[in-house]
Amino acid sequence: MALSHDPLWPRAGAWPSFDDLQERLDAVILGVPAFRTSLSPTGAHATPAAVRDALQRYSTTLIGPPAVDLASALRIADGGDVPDPDANEDAVRARVGDLAARADLVIALGGDNSVTYAVAQGAAATGLITLDAHFDLRDGVSNGSPVRRLVEAGFDGRRIVQIGIADFANSVPYARRAQEYGITVITLDDARRRGVPDVMAAALEVAGGAGGGIHLDIDVDVCDRSVAPGCPASVPGGLAAWELRALVREAASDPRVRSADIVEVDATADAPDQRTVRLAALCVLELLAGKAAT
Repeated sequence: MALSHDPLWPRAGAWPSFDDLQERLDAVILGVPAFRTSLSPTGAHATPAAVRDALQRYSTTLIGPPAVDLASALRIADGGDVPDPDANEDAVRARVGDLAARADLVIALGGDNSVTYAVAQGAAATGLITLDAHFDLRDGVSNGSPVRRLVEAGFDGRRIVQIGIADFANSVPYARRAQEYGITVITLDDARRRGVPDVMAAALEVAGGAGGGIHLDIDVDVCDRSVAPGCPASVPGGLAAWELRALVREAASDPRVRSADIVEVDATADAPDQRTVRLAALCVLELLAGKAAT
């Protein structure tokens, strides 16, 4: 359906190409359409394009007061897509590194959760916060293994915080592995009980307390299945959409968060109203809103 045009209501997403610009940027988005190693069949490779389309349904305005246009307050660019990221993690690392050299915040649009490994490395992150129902500590190479792969590649587990880890979505061996790695786990129930500001402040202190940049992994399947039906592993009882959005904005308000990924959305399996893809697009805007507050 064609969208209406109103010169007084600018739409999100119409950002210039990173490669056409030379100046320092506040934020840049990058498509990383990985899907081949997913433990569940997925069309997540279609999601970066779907998120870009969904962004056009929103404005870039924060109501305030005063009202602020993010497109005017921030210098934003689009870095395109990394071709066939499943087969070439080195290309992901290199492209993220190029973007991070000239942008304060790199936002990777997955793709499945396997992208977290190469994106965090490309951004040279030393801290990691995951918003995820799952530990992602499985053996092998898949969307269930990026956190384990990072630790085994030298990432300090004591600088990792996992928010939203859910009952009935994990196993005892992986819970023990998280403990052995020194990972700080904030369960779904604990996150709800403590509230967004307290939880994110604690996470930022652990992930960023020793200096360096933080990578934020936004696995949308941490949300309730009613708002994220396009996530293969989402379950009833997860976070509400507003809780995810609030956590994302709170994290991005800290300048130590230098990179983020939005993953595990299968645009080809979404509800007819595209609610999951639209939530992912709003997470992009929440990252930008947080960045504008730094």
